[in-house]
Amino acid sequence: MVLYVLCVKAELEGIESVSISSTANLCIDIRNSAYDSETREKIVVDPTSFVDQEEGAREPPHHFAVKWEGSKKSSVLTVLSAQELKTALKKKKGKHEKKMIRALTPEESDEFVPVAAFETRGIVPYAFHSMGGEFIVKSDGGRVFEGDEIDVSEDWGDYDDENDIALSISDFASKFEAV
Repeated sequence: MVLYVLCVKAELEGIESVSISSTANLCIDIRNSAYDSETREKIVVDPTSFVDQEEGAREPPHHFAVKWEGSKKSSVLTVLSAQELKTALKKKKGKHEKKMIRALTPEESDEFVPVAAFETRGIVPYAFHSMGGEFIVKSDGGRVFEGDEIDVSEDWGDYDDENDIALSISDFASKFEAV
């Protein structure tokens, strides 16, 4: 199994942190790890639901499966929690503290920060598409914004009227990195 992290960066104003919801559907593009030309675009992965498997299946529980043309086995993808990623990273040699998933903060907004993790077999995730609702935003005043109102596919802005703070997320970018 191969580990990947979804990393994001953005300009943040009036925002303490931006994190990914552990229950939000994630829209990604994937490709066959053996043949770069074989792809699936804009697949939606539900991290709260595992794919139904036949009794006695050899694959561990997973959130998405695809059978590539000519392949005998299904390729699988699993969304990992922070604790599951920590456990998986312990098995790998080297230092991986910077690959732990965490919230994006203004201090790190000019760097790519890992916000989600995936374990895959036969799949390479290569693009993320915001559908709205994936992110949780905490204002500098502590108010939490979440749900469909947060859509970073374009620049996002709102107003924290409880704390009189204008909020914005701009220049959003994402990438996947193998760990």
